[in-house]
Amino acid sequence: MPNPTEAKRILEAALLAAPEPLSLNDLKRLFDAEIGPDTLRRLLGELREDWGDRAVELVNLASGWRFQTRPEFQRYVDRLSPEKPPRYSRAVMETLAIVAYRQPVTRGDIEDIRGVAVSTQILQALENRGWIDTVGHRETPGRPAIYATTRKFLDDLGLRTLQELPPLEEIAKTLQLEIATPQIADPAAREEDGAAPAAPIVPAAAAG
Repeated sequence: MPNPTEAKRILEAALLAAPEPLSLNDLKRLFDAEIGPDTLRRLLGELREDWGDRAVELVNLASGWRFQTRPEFQRYVDRLSPEKPPRYSRAVMETLAIVAYRQPVTRGDIEDIRGVAVSTQILQALENRGWIDTVGHRETPGRPAIYATTRKFLDDLGLRTLQELPPLEEIAKTLQLEIATPQIADPAAREEDGAAPAAPIVPAAAAG
């Protein structure tokens, strides 16, 4: 078994090379299960401290551990990429917010809260981005699909659990979504859109 210094270097190499977050089970495979989860967590904590004053940080997300650019440097790194991330409409933003804060929900639940119909294209856009997924079907006539957010949604927000969800405005900023003003909780905004006023979205107790 490698000593702690060597083990951290192995972890560092694997995490820097990985295109996606690595779970504890993934990282255990580096050592043929010779290192237990508690020791792994301690080594990862030490490695995170080792990188504490660098422009890149080690973070623990829903899917596992990964290195990522610190937020204050991200705008500079973005200049190297000519492709801009997709921006989504207000309708998509509202739908994502409802799924995130009221999940699990059906399409009918979303429509009841928004006060307007939800197009298939809106749900497909969120599914294609990997932010929501079908997690079952409600045992009612037609057996409508039940939607919930994914680990990728949490990863993209830099979160581990739904309990860490920030206010809606922070989600919009982090995911670079286009959110209109006034916000979705404003009944007047619904009237301007030609739709019936919708009830404000109040976060429910999120599931883990």
